Amino acid sequence: MDKEVQQLVEMGATVAQARAALRQYRDVMQAAERIFEGKFDDVLEERVEGTSMDVEPAKATRMTTPEYDEDDDHDMGDEDEDEDGDGEEEFVAYDSDEDPVAVKSGSRPNVESDPYAGIFFSKDRREEVIEVEEEPEIVTLPDFNASIKLMTQGQWMKGCPEGGEQSFLFALYSQLSGGSCPCPQGCGASVPRKKSDLFAIFPQFSDYVQRLRKIVPQTCPRCHAEFCLACGESVLSDKTSRPSSVQSLDVLFHCSNLQGVVLGVGLYMIEQMFTEQNGAAVENKENKVRVTKKRKTETAADPDDEDDVYYGAVKGKKQKGGIGYAGNQKEDNSGQVEAQAQQLLKDEKIGTLLTQVRTYLPSLHRPGGARTSDYLVHPTALAHLRRRFNYVCSSLLRNDSLADMSDRSVLYFELLEWLETISNHEALASMMAMPIMAIASVKNFSTKKAGKFNSPIRERTIVYEGSSSPRELLEGITIQAQAAIKGLEGMRKVDDAPQELTEEQKRLTVDPKGKTKEQEGFMSEENQKLHSFCKRILATVANIDKALKEVKGEAFLTRLQSSLPKIASSADLYVQPGETEESAKKAYLEWATSARFEYCDLSVPSKNAGEDESPSYKFYYNTEARMLANSDIPKRSLAIAKELAILTMNLPVAWDSSIFLRVDETRVDIIKALITGPEGTPYYNGCYLFDIFLGPSYNQAPPSVKYMTTNGGKFRFNPNLYADGKVCLSLLGTWSGPGWVPGKSTLLQVLISIQSMILCDEPYLNEPGWASGGGSPQSKAYSANIRRMVVKTAMLGNLKNPPEPFADIVRTHFRLKAKSILAQLDQWLSEDDNKVTMGDGASVTGSRTETTSDNGLKKDIDEMKALLRRLEQGENID
Repeated sequence: MDKEVQQLVEMGATVAQARAALRQYRDVMQAAERIFEGKFDDVLEERVEGTSMDVEPAKATRMTTPEYDEDDDHDMGDEDEDEDGDGEEEFVAYDSDEDPVAVKSGSRPNVESDPYAGIFFSKDRREEVIEVEEEPEIVTLPDFNASIKLMTQGQWMKGCPEGGEQSFLFALYSQLSGGSCPCPQGCGASVPRKKSDLFAIFPQFSDYVQRLRKIVPQTCPRCHAEFCLACGESVLSDKTSRPSSVQSLDVLFHCSNLQGVVLGVGLYMIEQMFTEQNGAAVENKENKVRVTKKRKTETAADPDDEDDVYYGAVKGKKQKGGIGYAGNQKEDNSGQVEAQAQQLLKDEKIGTLLTQVRTYLPSLHRPGGARTSDYLVHPTALAHLRRRFNYVCSSLLRNDSLADMSDRSVLYFELLEWLETISNHEALASMMAMPIMAIASVKNFSTKKAGKFNSPIRERTIVYEGSSSPRELLEGITIQAQAAIKGLEGMRKVDDAPQELTEEQKRLTVDPKGKTKEQEGFMSEENQKLHSFCKRILATVANIDKALKEVKGEAFLTRLQSSLPKIASSADLYVQPGETEESAKKAYLEWATSARFEYCDLSVPSKNAGEDESPSYKFYYNTEARMLANSDIPKRSLAIAKELAILTMNLPVAWDSSIFLRVDETRVDIIKALITGPEGTPYYNGCYLFDIFLGPSYNQAPPSVKYMTTNGGKFRFNPNLYADGKVCLSLLGTWSGPGWVPGKSTLLQVLISIQSMILCDEPYLNEPGWASGGGSPQSKAYSANIRRMVVKTAMLGNLKNPPEPFADIVRTHFRLKAKSILAQLDQWLSEDDNKVTMGDGASVTGSRTETTSDNGLKKDIDEMKALLRRLEQGENID
């Protein structure tokens, strides 16, 4: 017992905790795991004089799980265990699909329960962990002319919130950082292990593995037997059993212990390099809240907050979106080329390190044949990948720009190689569907002295929360890749009905040598680069799904895929609004997110089907579009492909205001947009339609945009939205100010600028001559006039005659927000000034504006209310 107590004390327990744990659990590792989980925190602490851990040691990543109280299942003083007497009924495998509460209680879920409700596949998890920071020991190695830091226990354990994984990590570190390795021949001799043997952090990973190859093969000083320092087993059999294998020359594939160490150190080096190069020094940012569960498009401005980047989420002040429609500011583009060059150098450095470390990932498809460590995967391998690789993986996959990923293909191609290698191994594949446990908050403890001769330690409480899995993060990239491929296909001609060839025509088309065969699908070098990158993404996703199906089953894969973000047909999306305002907002957001982007047929059926002519479109720019039918402009195709990739996943949607886009399925340069008016403006909840054409010079020149919700050309809704449909915006070159930047500006910028800067709270001020009239009677009258136009046209008119192809969008928008809009209409009616609606808003400000007791607003509102109530009751109002 004394020896086992000493082992637990060295692991971080007090004497009292060690003895209490050993009374209940005979196995030292089981006892250590329960101590780390906090089961024995209430046991009075003692001290062991004369030991190396004479003071309270670093608690090697102790985990507590607030949701489940393990003391309800096992009293600490109760020595009764399960039938086998080993207490294993408490162990829950991290790859389990079962409810851990049910497992511990001995019960199993009934047939109706969710078979995949296990805690390790739920993003609702929240784990609180105590992590330790120590000053690393610095040594000088005899064969290396520089001081080297040794990895501390805290660094080795850091970032792991899983109890079982903590135990494996701790056991491997304890075994290989000290003690001795006995000769496997039983001669009685042994070789000492030092922390500097396996846990030295070299400047280059190649230096590390080169030194390991010298140290790992050991020779017994007594019987001269050769054995492995990491596992203590003979390496002679490796040399004789596979003499023809190239990999047999690398001793680092000898055992799973080596695999665990090499991956642990290698991934630590990757994480450190990635963190330093991306300016995300998490260790130096204390008492900060990390946003990890989802990307936030808006954050409250806090003057005390610095930008805080972690797992791709950014916290800090939000800049106002869009580029203005007045002023003469110039965008500063200096330094971009230099910054891009520096980024490429960083990517190459990280990519090289990723390639070097990937060599040691378990792989049954290794050149030369799989090795022992490929079959016997060390338990820490998954722990290393889930905490360190997932940090890098999630940061990169949260990139909103497919074009940026393609430009950084050196790094992203290597990332895809990692994902495929992991998914191709049965022991690791499930990780692709496991939520990533990301830091939600950090709380510092005061620094503690660890002893008279030891450096001080610092303890911090880390709260981890579940976030999107690697497979879920990949889905957003997949949607972008599919859109980009569609854009790169160019303008496809509508296929005619197949016709039977004559015998003469058949003979003319025969070309056995292929010399005269016209090349199809030719792309420029830049287009081909993006196309290949997109295809690689789709291949990786397909490979991951195949592996998950083989490992977890088809039902699991079906469930996973149904939960992923997707582009769905708005006609198939029927959503209930919910009873409360909160549930209504949630339902609206889920619907809008799925329906915001869609391909559809915008063409007009031809009356003369026999004529060979390009189709017409339900589109303001129909003539311009037909002139470019079947055109092939590589730079334009590339620009459209990148644009579509951005738009598919980044259109802003919210209860307050959303942007919906419809793109013709065969002419991706033909686009229609619908913007719902923002809250707090006279445009609120109205639906505003725009026709958009990406012309022959796109994106060297801005797109063509026409405003279509004008009540037949009668209403001017804003100083920047003319009754004839003209949109005044500097980005479009229709007003002064910062203009379109070729190759940089995007359609998304145009849309957000219209949403936030034209559909604004006080549109009167958009007219430069009236810019100083904020809050004036003229401004209030202008807004009141807009509200009357909005009710008549952007609400009632669009609901009675929905613009194509947004009929489903318009009806669902008003149905889900019916209760809110009913209250809004009452408020607008009470605020109306009873003046006659003027199509040209400028007339409202004149002194001769007529006032009447009936300007038609109440009639329009009553009709609108009746339609809203019918929508609430589920009636069809067509």
